[in-house]
Amino acid sequence: MSDMPNKTNDWFYPPEEIVKNAHVPDYEAVYARAQRDPLEFWAERAGELEWFEPWEKVLDDSNAPFYKWFVGGKTNIVHNALDRHIQTWRRNKLALIWEGEPGDRQSFSYYRLWQEVNRFANVLRSMGVKKGDRVTIYMGRIPELPIAMLASAKIGAIHSVVYGGFSEQALADRIEDAQSKVLITADGAWLRGKIVPLKETADEAVHRSPVVETMIVVKRTGQDVYMEPGRDFWYHDLVALPIASPTCETEVMDAEDPLFILYTSGTTGKPKGVLHTHGGYQVYTSTTLKWVFDIKDEDRWWCAADPGWITGHSYIVYAPLILGATSFMYEGAPTHPYPNRWWKMIEHYGITILYTAPTAIRGLMRFGDAWPNRHDLSSLRLLGSVGEPINPEAWRWYYTVIGKERCPIMDTWWQTETGGFMITPLPSVPLKPGSATRPFPGIEVDIVDDEGNPVSPGTDGTLVIKKPWPSMLRTVYGDPDRYVEQYWSKYKDKGYYLAGDSARKDEDGYIWIIGRIDDVIKVSGYRLGTAEIESGLVSHPAVAEAAVIGVPDELKGNIIYAYCILTSGFTPSEELNDELKQHVRHEVGPIAVPAKIEFVDSLPKTRSGKIMRRLLKARAMGLPEGDTSTLAD
Repeated sequence: MSDMPNKTNDWFYPPEEIVKNAHVPDYEAVYARAQRDPLEFWAERAGELEWFEPWEKVLDDSNAPFYKWFVGGKTNIVHNALDRHIQTWRRNKLALIWEGEPGDRQSFSYYRLWQEVNRFANVLRSMGVKKGDRVTIYMGRIPELPIAMLASAKIGAIHSVVYGGFSEQALADRIEDAQSKVLITADGAWLRGKIVPLKETADEAVHRSPVVETMIVVKRTGQDVYMEPGRDFWYHDLVALPIASPTCETEVMDAEDPLFILYTSGTTGKPKGVLHTHGGYQVYTSTTLKWVFDIKDEDRWWCAADPGWITGHSYIVYAPLILGATSFMYEGAPTHPYPNRWWKMIEHYGITILYTAPTAIRGLMRFGDAWPNRHDLSSLRLLGSVGEPINPEAWRWYYTVIGKERCPIMDTWWQTETGGFMITPLPSVPLKPGSATRPFPGIEVDIVDDEGNPVSPGTDGTLVIKKPWPSMLRTVYGDPDRYVEQYWSKYKDKGYYLAGDSARKDEDGYIWIIGRIDDVIKVSGYRLGTAEIESGLVSHPAVAEAAVIGVPDELKGNIIYAYCILTSGFTPSEELNDELKQHVRHEVGPIAVPAKIEFVDSLPKTRSGKIMRRLLKARAMGLPEGDTSTLAD
């Protein structure tokens, strides 16, 4: 990591105008106040929202690490995201502007979005969906996706959104784990001018996991799809029925009632269902978006993530609506049909804040400066980065070419588990390219060694979060033991949350994230468990055993490099290589396809049988193999 600039001459200072008008002009003062009395600080933030009944206690830590926030409070996140705005001037403000990849457009005022959500909430209720039921959602970036999420939450159901790039087996596993009786999908989605066959994948998933009783299908791409009589219904038919009234009572929820499950890759083959709740999550996500991206009423906010990931849940769907902001959402690929698609839309819609992943920035940077330079990007006021550490070269291009050196970059570190930004600049904070700067007010983090003692500046260590926060995950769905084991067991005596990332702190207290310390690979900002990809490879008859590692890549952050031991009777060939890639595409999804597959006779293992991925990585990169004393042979 030699290009990490820890020197003071790498400071980038925000324009005075931005500091003066920021919601938090003085980070140090606000951070110190939150440190002095964190519970009072979070109570103030929660007081900015509406509650059906006030909470009796801000934090209950009597059964740690199963923390409870705003205990006794009654609420529903949809009340704060939609219902309350309908009583104000915001009812006629644009909530969502949407553009499809083929160029079709739609926009929703707060009032219209509220009505659409109510209609679909009534449909779900009429289908027998009630408080506590799980609803799985599997579609592309279209308005019906946030509508389905909000409609589920409104009636107290728990949504589980599965990214539209996942395959039938990945979808089936997630349906099975959540025991969802209802699946909401679309006939297809547009991506790079082609149709992603979502309905086909959904049919296969339901065949593998037959718990689904009802499938609701949005007509997006219009090709013929199979509709199972008695099980499958068209979305547009349902919302046209008399039961789909534009008014619907919002279910009163306890602050700790579950809002959603979101599956994230773990170190075992089984994805973890991270559980978030209504109360603390709404407080934390809305506070972080307001302060970090300085959201004002006149802004047009574009979080270019997919709602199928936590970034989309928190910062496309919930926080912007709670703040009464106007969001932009785009269905397709950044370079379709040309590499100026994003810059054209920023100019056309007057986007003021863009929040995206380093992968997208690096991907667009490859096409040079001419594409963005032919567009007027002067509406932009702030930029943001999410999903993985941004390399300084991409940071500088983003800052100079896209932001024209006047838009500070909010480089945010956080996780599915944290619910919202944890380490992040505020617009008033000086920046260093590649550093996520400092913790958000109310958050206490440290870099520690294996015993949990702080390491000195400039030393690599393990990132921990020292105190609970409102939007933290409450458990792993259906598996409380795994929650304790995975996140809280390593530093049990100190009560620290283990983030699973290594990091270092420089002499100015700025934090630099290095990468995952477990068997999780970040590809294009997406977290993929090595176990899930390995299971995909081994499910092919030719593969006896497989090991997968991430190898650094300029464009994607990491690429997947797979080692396979073949079953007897199979021999290595180019055809088999291609067949295995297709097989992984089918079993796990296109984002999990290995860039390289190497056929080997054996894998380095410890005496206890654990594959030594560190060694495989060193081999793949041509580096020294280091200590091999624990090798079995």
